[in-house]
Amino acid sequence: MRSVISPASHRLAMSAEVADALADGVAVVALESTILSHGLPPGRNLDVGHRLERTVREGGAVPATIAVLDGQALIGLSRAQLERVCAPDADLDKLSLRDLGATMALGGSGATTVASTASLAHAAGIGVFGTGGLGGVHLPLPGTTTTWDVSADLGALARTPVLVVCSGMKSILDIPATLEVLETNSVPVLGYGTDDFPSFYLRSSGLPVPHRVDDPAQVAAVVSAHRRFADSGVLLANPVPREFEMDRALHDRLLAEGMELVASRDVHGADVTPVLLEHFHTASGGVSLDANEELVVSNVRLAAQVAVELAS
Repeated sequence: MRSVISPASHRLAMSAEVADALADGVAVVALESTILSHGLPPGRNLDVGHRLERTVREGGAVPATIAVLDGQALIGLSRAQLERVCAPDADLDKLSLRDLGATMALGGSGATTVASTASLAHAAGIGVFGTGGLGGVHLPLPGTTTTWDVSADLGALARTPVLVVCSGMKSILDIPATLEVLETNSVPVLGYGTDDFPSFYLRSSGLPVPHRVDDPAQVAAVVSAHRRFADSGVLLANPVPREFEMDRALHDRLLAEGMELVASRDVHGADVTPVLLEHFHTASGGVSLDANEELVVSNVRLAAQVAVELAS
């Protein structure tokens, strides 16, 4: 697949399809790669990667899956590059925004998180990003009362004028504190077809959204108006499809077990979320994996619809 080196940086390469779409004013949707390399098991991750790109195209937009390979930030992956990201032996680093410079300068490879994907998408001129869930403020572990663990996703949204479509954040995070951080950083939070803020596997966290929108045109209108006077991003919270919502009793049991597991293993920092998610995936008998796949597909579909509205 032919790639186009961005004049802004010799380390930023767009696929020809993405470059042509941006040049022609065609809608483009950014997709992260961490969900593929770190969030889903081998085999299923590649199927989901293809499904997400196909969903964007069916919505009338061009997909731009983002990753860093051999020191180069790639905006839009070839089939071979996507297969490399999803390979069982890929051993890709998980790259947040702080890791991009060092990884690119030293010729490393890694999958991008929400923070780094949003930043690279903006650098390439892409304003809409569809993903699964947002990072946030971590809950204190059992036996502790405070935490300093706050996802870089929140800071990136505060500084990057990209619309992020997700299903809220996982309930393994402190959702009220996360929403407070977003408010402090002037990031508008919209609920799509809902008055309740979702919590990933569950359609409602029990907390309200500040603003409700009910169709892609309304979302595009809000984003356009916000961008006229602010440089922060916009968060569009789209609940998991009703038929794939996890049973709340099962969810609450797995969350309690997972938090105890993390405490017993003395897990800290960036290692907490992978351990908790692995427990959800294995102990739920695959229910959480199905919910994860379907909610990100739903979010990417909505992102494509909004991107088309913004492009028009």
